[in-house]
Amino acid sequence: MLIILMVAACVLLLLGLIGCVAPILPGPPLSWLGLLLLRFTSYGENLNTNSLIGAGIFAALVTVLDYVLPVWTTRKFGGSKYGVWGATIGLVLGIFCMPPLGLIVGPFAGALVGEYLGQRNDVNPWRSALGSFVGFLLGTGAKLAVSGYITYLFAQAVFA
Repeated sequence: MLIILMVAACVLLLLGLIGCVAPILPGPPLSWLGLLLLRFTSYGENLNTNSLIGAGIFAALVTVLDYVLPVWTTRKFGGSKYGVWGATIGLVLGIFCMPPLGLIVGPFAGALVGEYLGQRNDVNPWRSALGSFVGFLLGTGAKLAVSGYITYLFAQAVFA
């Protein structure tokens, strides 16, 4: 049973790291589930309960933040709802059309096209697209940081 739990925990941890850059998978929550599975093994005794709870809270927060940041930064950079919708559609299309480069190019191009289609004269479409790109990078960085911390906690508990 220990081997099954450890393999499942490692797979979840790996999927969580992949999910940080692939929006199809919820990265930090998957990483946290791997850490939670570790808790049910003999290695789980080395895992501090407060660290497990804290990592779960951070995983939930950064997952929500990942959806909010691109919208917020697009708006902060002067974008409209057309830019936000364009960035979202561009992200989805970018994933399927040209992975992994589409994860970066898609939101930027989508926001740019969305602002051009919206035809608001007071909005610089390039600035809006840059805001979307910055939001995507911030969200991805935050997810990688939390999943990296969860991976560190996992390794620390296993090799302690």
